[in-house]
Amino acid sequence: MRDQIVKDVKRLVLKVGSRLVASKGSGLNAERIDQLASELAVLKVQGREIVMVSSGAIVCGIEKLGLPEYPKSLPHKQAAAAVGQSRLMWAYEKAFEKVGQKVAQVLLTREDLANRARFLNSRHTLTTLLDYGVVPIINENDTVAVDEIRFGDNDSLAGMVAHLVDADLLVILSDVEGLYTEDPHHNPNATLIPVVTEVTAEIERRAGGTSSFEGTGGMYTKVLAAKKAATYGIATAIVSGERPGHLTALFDGHPVGTLFLPKSQKLTSRKHWIGYTVKAKGRLTLDDGAVEALTRKGKSLLPSGITAVHGDFDNGDAVACVDKSGREFAKGLVNYSSEAIAKIKGLKTFEIQKTLGYKDYDEVIHRDNLVIL
Repeated sequence: MRDQIVKDVKRLVLKVGSRLVASKGSGLNAERIDQLASELAVLKVQGREIVMVSSGAIVCGIEKLGLPEYPKSLPHKQAAAAVGQSRLMWAYEKAFEKVGQKVAQVLLTREDLANRARFLNSRHTLTTLLDYGVVPIINENDTVAVDEIRFGDNDSLAGMVAHLVDADLLVILSDVEGLYTEDPHHNPNATLIPVVTEVTAEIERRAGGTSSFEGTGGMYTKVLAAKKAATYGIATAIVSGERPGHLTALFDGHPVGTLFLPKSQKLTSRKHWIGYTVKAKGRLTLDDGAVEALTRKGKSLLPSGITAVHGDFDNGDAVACVDKSGREFAKGLVNYSSEAIAKIKGLKTFEIQKTLGYKDYDEVIHRDNLVIL
């Protein structure tokens, strides 16, 4: 199955980590960028479409500005990104020009993808670039993003982009071979896991924690990106980016890295967007009956099952649904504001009109706008 999944890939999203293209003290790794461009050129000749998500802008800017450490404040990160982004893109431009490939820079924020119209506009732009044979190179727009709209790491961004462009495969280049039974940096006897059929709590535990100076993510964020991509029917490969040739070896059928299999029953594009792209503006705590109705019976959320409302949100916003222990198990688009829901929580649907003076919907969240996570 692994060989067939990789063989059939026509469109892939490739995430390149900061450590692979830039590092503290030495700046841009032009040799590695050239090697990467050469490998991608081979994949292009094979008829594959490629979208890149590249980290490294902030690290490039840190080096150019001569900063002694990774900046902690958002304005300093944004300043470093502004300086580093042009340097990084110029390096890609030169590297891809050597192999006869055109590239385009695309900067995104979470807000671009959380808005459905802008999500679709971004999709049309990227697919048009692919139609022209261009390799889009995407990064989070660090120079304007703020904490509320940041993706947080480019592993998450890459997973969202894979959904955005309907990719067949998400490839994450890492500083390790893939997912191991334990952290190989601490245990040399750890063994590589070649295939993950499902991202379970145990798999997430094995993924561990954070990364290095250059990166904001770690194996954990990569595994979460793979988990989310799987719900949309997209496989994910985590492969070492430090060994030249590993990327082409993956597509030549060699057993490199770890492949995360997609789910056989995938979410629709819109439901995946609700579940994993839109940021929740608040939370609704539900009683046991409502949790069972949503998770086991495929029902809509009615006001009678809501016990508490948290946050300030309007109708049409995304909210998280949590059980009485606080565990988030679903997300959906609400038909009423937080103020209105606070008034009708626990009530029967026929009481909505009497309480609010109007009743636009029976459901607080219709099942068509609800995703079980």
